[in-house]
Parts: sequence; C-alpha cells; structure tokens
Amino acid sequence: MKKAFFGIAGFMVTLNVWAQQHPYQNPRLGSKERARDLITRLTLEEKAALMCDVSEPVPRLGIKKFNWWSEALHGIRYGYNVSVFPQSIGMAASFDDKLVHDVFNAVSDEFRAKYQEAKRTGQENSRFVSLSVWTPNINIFRDPRWGRGQETYGEDPYLTTRIGISVVNGLQGPAGSKYKKLLACAKHFAVHSGPEWSRHTLNLNNINQRDLWETYLPAFKALVQQADVREVMCAYQRLDDEPCCGSTRLLQKILRNDWGFKYLVVSDCGAIADFYTNHKVSSDDIHAAAKGVLAGTDVECGWGYAYNKLPQAVEKGLINEKEIDEHLAKVLTARFDLGEMDNDSLVPWSKIPVSVIDSKEHRELALKMARESMTLLQNKNNILPLSGSAKKIAVIGPNADDGSMLLGNYNGFPSAITTILKGVKTKLPADNIFYDKGCDLVEDMITQSLFENCSFDGKWGMKATYWNNTAFKGDAVAYEQLVSPVQLTTAGQNQFCRGVNLKNFSGKYETVYHASESEEIVLRLEFGGKGEVMVNNEPLFSKEVWQVAPIRLPYRVEKGKDYKIEVKFSAIFDGMDASLKLNIGREVPVDYGELINKLKGIDAVIFVGGISPKLEGEEMPVEFHGFKGGDRTNIELPQSQRKCLQALKKAGKKIVFVNCSGAAIALTPETESCDAILQAWYGGQSGGQAVADVLFGDYNPSGKLPVTFYKTSEQLGDFEDYSMKGRTYRFMNDALFPFGYGLSYATFKIAAARLSKTTIKAGENIQLTIPVTNTSDRYGAEVIQVYVRKVNDKDGPLKTLRGFKRVEIPAGKMQQVAIELTPAAFEFYDARLQKMAIAPGEYEICYGTSSDAKDLQSGRISILP
Repeated sequence: MKKAFFGIAGFMVTLNVWAQQHPYQNPRLGSKERARDLITRLTLEEKAALMCDVSEPVPRLGIKKFNWWSEALHGIRYGYNVSVFPQSIGMAASFDDKLVHDVFNAVSDEFRAKYQEAKRTGQENSRFVSLSVWTPNINIFRDPRWGRGQETYGEDPYLTTRIGISVVNGLQGPAGSKYKKLLACAKHFAVHSGPEWSRHTLNLNNINQRDLWETYLPAFKALVQQADVREVMCAYQRLDDEPCCGSTRLLQKILRNDWGFKYLVVSDCGAIADFYTNHKVSSDDIHAAAKGVLAGTDVECGWGYAYNKLPQAVEKGLINEKEIDEHLAKVLTARFDLGEMDNDSLVPWSKIPVSVIDSKEHRELALKMARESMTLLQNKNNILPLSGSAKKIAVIGPNADDGSMLLGNYNGFPSAITTILKGVKTKLPADNIFYDKGCDLVEDMITQSLFENCSFDGKWGMKATYWNNTAFKGDAVAYEQLVSPVQLTTAGQNQFCRGVNLKNFSGKYETVYHASESEEIVLRLEFGGKGEVMVNNEPLFSKEVWQVAPIRLPYRVEKGKDYKIEVKFSAIFDGMDASLKLNIGREVPVDYGELINKLKGIDAVIFVGGISPKLEGEEMPVEFHGFKGGDRTNIELPQSQRKCLQALKKAGKKIVFVNCSGAAIALTPETESCDAILQAWYGGQSGGQAVADVLFGDYNPSGKLPVTFYKTSEQLGDFEDYSMKGRTYRFMNDALFPFGYGLSYATFKIAAARLSKTTIKAGENIQLTIPVTNTSDRYGAEVIQVYVRKVNDKDGPLKTLRGFKRVEIPAGKMQQVAIELTPAAFEFYDARLQKMAIAPGEYEICYGTSSDAKDLQSGRISILP
C-alpha cells in the first residue's frame, strides 16, 4: 500500500491508495461511477445480500457490513447518555422550523460522533448504530386515535412540509457537500396513518384523488424536490389493491418519473413478506422479492429476507440481473455518498468529537425546544403563572414523576431526566410541595400486591433462572429468589442480573400462588422483548413487544388451591433495552376521598395526567378500555383521571391540568373541572423543567396546536376511512381547541395587513405585511398564520395553511411581519388535468393567530387566466 500526499492551501490530506486500485476504491471518482464499477465485481448472491437492511460484508472486495436501519426521531434511538429532544408532535407545536433544523443538526452531530466511537471499539456493525436514519415520519395525522401520530408533525400538509424540510436538512448536512452527514428517510410512502391493528392487511381502494394530492402527497413531494431527501420508505398497506412497496404507480410513476427522485427506496420492516403472508398478491418469498424490486423497492427491511431469494427469482425468469443491478446501484451510491467506504481523513463529519454527545449546548437546546413546544390551552382568571411564593402546592397525577413518559417512543436515554415533579421542585421549597400519584393512567383501580401468597421450592417469593442466550438453552448462568414485585431493566445498567448479559439473554420466573380467597387476581406485566405466561402449564399469554407496554392478565382462582405460574422473558431485539416488571395482585377501587383528606389546607393542585407512550405507539399489545394495539378506540381522558379531577373540583381545589400526550384528547369536561390546561406533549429530557418554567412564569408559552382538539370521540368517523371529509381543521370547524391555537401570558393585536398585489398572474408571488403589536407588559412570541381558500370551491378545504412566521416582540412594541406566498400557495387539485394546478379566479387570504374564524382577518386576491 502506498501513501500519496496532496497539499490544498497548506492543508495536508493523507490518502490511502491501493497498489492495485479499482475504480470503486478511488474517492476522487463520483459515487455513481464507483457504484457501477463495484457492481461488475459482485456475484449475484452478493448483490442480493447487499439489498437487505443488514447488508453483509464482502471481505474479498473490502466491503464492510452495513446497517441501513437506525432511528433519529428526536435523538439517537437506543443511545445511552444522548440528547433526547421533545417528541416530534411537540416540536411541530413550536411552529419554529429554524429551531427544528438546529435540533436535527445536533442530532446528526451526535449520530456521527457515536458512529465514530463505535468504529474505534469495533461496534459499528451493531444495529441502530448507522449513518442511515429512518426519519422523518411525514404522514398526515388525520385521526387522533392513531398511536404513531406522535411521530408526525401534525394534521396539516404545509406545516408538515416546513418542519420535514428542516429535519432533512439538519440530518443530511449542507447541500453541495461531497459527503452526506447522514441519510434521512421520508416515511411512510404513502397514505398511511393507522390503524396499527390492520396496517399489514388494509387496502385503501377508495381514496379521493383530491385528498391524495392535496393532503397525503405534498410533504413527500416537497422533501424530494426541496430537501433532496436521500431515502423514501414505502408503507405496509395496499393502495388501490397494490402493496405500497410493490406499487409501480407510487414508486415509479409518481416518485421517480413525476417528481424526479433519484435515490433509495427502502421497505418498512416486513413489508415485502406481507406480499405473500398478508396481502396475498405474491405466492411466496421468491415472487415477492421480484415484485418488490421491479416496482422500485431497493432495500428490504425484514428478518427472513425475501431479497436473499433474488438469485432464485432470476433462475425462474421473474427478474433479470440487469434489473437488479439498476436498483443495487442506488444502494451502493448512497453508501459512497456517506464516505462510509473511504478513509476517515477524507470525511469532515468523522472529525466531530464525542464531546458533542449530551453536551451543555445540546442540553440547552433540548430545554429551548421543550419550552417552545408548551401549548397553553386554557387560563381562567389568569391563574397562571403561579406564584413562587405560594404557601403549599399539591402535585398530583400518574405522569407527575414519570421520566420514561417524557421520552416518547423511538427514543434514546439521556444522562438525566427532569420529571415534572422535579421541575416544580426547582421553583418551590420541598416542604411547600405535596406529591401523590392520585390515580392510575387508565384504570379506576389499584393493584394490591399478593406476593406474600407466593412461594417456590419452599421459599417465599419467586425463583428466577437466567441464560446468556434467548432460547433458555444450556447451563443457567444465574439464579435469584425474588421476594417483591419484579422491576428489572438494562437501561443505564451494567447488567440485568449478576452474571447475565445486557443483550441476548433469557429469564424464567417461577412461583406457586396459594389462593387465600376465591377471587379474580391479576398478573401485571410490563416488558420489551418476548414474553410468555403459563398458569398450571396452560398458555395464558405470548407476545413479542418492540415498545415497552403494560399487559393486564386477569385470572380466576379458588380459595385453598395452588396455581403454578411461569413467566418467560427473552431479550430478543438487538439494540433495544431489556426491561421487565411483574406483579401478582388483586385490584381494589381507588378511594378519592382519602386523597382529598390528604389535601386539607392546600388550595392549588397541579394535576399531571394524559396518556403515555406505554399506551400509544407502534403495534403494541395493549388492551385497556379506550386502547387497542397501540391506538385508541376513543379519545376521551381516561375515566380514572376524569373522576379524580372531578373529585378535586368538588373539594374546591384550583386545578392546573398538565396534559401529556402525543395526540389530541377530548377535554370538554376538563374545561369545566380545571382552571388552566397546559398541553405538554412528551417533552424529552428537559420536559419537566419546561413545564415548571411555564407554570411559574419564567417562560412565556408560545406553542400552537399542530392538530385539532375535538370535543368528543363522536366527532370522529370510521378509523379505517381515509376520506378527509369531516376531519382536521381543513374540513371541520367545530373544535374544542382549533389547529394553530395556543395562549400566551402576553396579548397581541393584529392590524389590517397590506397585500403587495390584489391581482396577479398564475406563477407570481405576493407578500403580506401584517402589523403585530404586543399590547402587554410582557415579552412574548406569537405565531402569525396565513390560510388560503379558493372561493366557490365547494369540495375543497374550508381553509388551508400556506404560510406562517414565529415572531418575538418586546412588551409594548409593534413589528411588521412579512410573509410571502409563493405560487404553490394557490395550487389545488385540478380533476380535469389530474394534477395540482393554479386555477384562475378569486382566493381568500386569512391571517391571524389560529385557524379559528374568530382569530382571523381576511382579504381577497384575483388570479388572472
């Protein structure tokens, strides 16, 4: 091996040059040229393996193993001691796309630094430690019951577009750089937003074309054409009878031919297998592999890869090798674009130091983002901000001291989490704060542990046996006798149990329950991994769980009888924390009277409730009233909390309700029982501090709702009906709290806007100049929103967001806010042309502080033919 030295403006770059260098090894050549050369040197079997999300190495050619699957939803998923920013829906509430860019620039810095650290320790091949991140999720949050809506940027196509572009630019780095910082991925293409329970079989064959082009596709088009996103992930379900990952219309005609996408399409995980296991459009994995590639899916994510069968597909004549080469070229080009195959000395991003991870600057950024996400929905009699000199305040509620709730889903683990209770403790002396959980998130019952009725082999409690494999095979490596409810995790730990690995282990928990009464007992599980439960050798439960979720298993017992209970747990997911909670008990009703007695002498209550990522998320085994499979079956606040709030109200308490959720909650009764309502989302590592800063007036809230808060569940249609009719602010105007709404401690006056033109030709820009005055004595921020409506458009939206600007204005000052509307602001679907177009005619332009008509002023313009 030789060493060549190149002087560039006095800067020396050391470049390793192979003595027998092939073109694909030459970093001076373009990525596409290098990819084409490498393809000529691969066998068909090697080509197929390189198109799987875990791409195996090709040692003879110096090609390393590569993982396509990492997640960067709001930080490094499964990373430890990393920055965890607010969940996506919370970031959208900031309406601050510049700050969102800064957040994802920080996230990509941490990813690069973590990757380089992994390389130094030989761990760069671990799953989820990669330079390809499957973020952002730009699906439209059309129905608040969808558990994954928390991963999106809300219900509006324009807001989703603006935020999504910032995410991609922050992740991928500046345009024009030789090497991409990371590869971002727009997902899930297309028309995807639940339900989770039917996503593998759902067929959407009646989508209105106007809904398709005006609602479901705009953000994808923008990220392709304006952000140069390098990956697009196709969705699970069928669209017009074709699985999205096998849809030539979606992946070839629209994505590549119409929009000019040149890069990589990846499948959602298991979506290719769905072709023959669920959708039944392919007879087996060989046919599914050929169908996926020919339609335009370049990388398969899965577990038993169909793409490994591509050589057999070639033998059968279902696809030819040249067609495989065409798709593999995109895969390899992407890897060369990252600099992943080049010497680190050539890749500027490899110089990012490990010290950026969880740095002071990133912690401050996480707090700033959390503060801007806080959305004040109600403030009767200006009860907020609270006084820091209050004699005593009660902090009540199931989310008050829950750090994991703040982390949302698809999350990493920070070095420290400020819960809401901890945040309040920074404002008041500890003696001035009374804390009680008060009630459960969902159930109007509490579980009294019955571990005292359990024994095994003559010893009280439960016997735990562990193996350092996931199959319970060979010699056990550890034994424990557990005498209290199990609470074990690998998160932040050196071991799960003494002698047990952090990953790829299994545990068996055995006990005999001696029934002292004839009654229904409940086995409660909370775990991430694979869990199985047997009672008297009969199966009661078996499930693999990606997102940690609570499981309730009722079982009837008879007095005097014994019941052998066996729980098996396996940490089967590489890169995922293992955790297990296990209790055996009886349920008894909550006594709210007892809680009220504890609150004597306390007038003000901060109630922290809502829901949790343990209840809403991706395909979860959750079956509680109001919740199903990660989604919700209704959007009311759970009865346990509603009753608790009503009891507090009846007792004469002043209630500040902090609602934590990734979606809208129907809070109509709570507007009566509560004095103030703060929507806090899932605020990340500093979410609790941000909440406290708002409640006590150290930060003036400015968040705006990125989703409609409906009055009741009855306002929602069929979950599986993807028609936009009656959904979101664009097609309904009877909200409890409308899209774009959020209060401030400051007050703002919006004067009449000036339009640069009132008559334009199609293709021209116009500018609104809007005088905004802060009429209060507090510094504050306001989000000025601009909506467009095509006059006399009977089938179109009531209004649709086409511009916004977040402005910060000192007390008593006025600012001229300029918002430019580009030609795209006046594009709507033209059924005659079958595409988005600007039609001549009258357009109403509305501007103000929310989508509600009472918060808007309007003017009109004419667009000439």
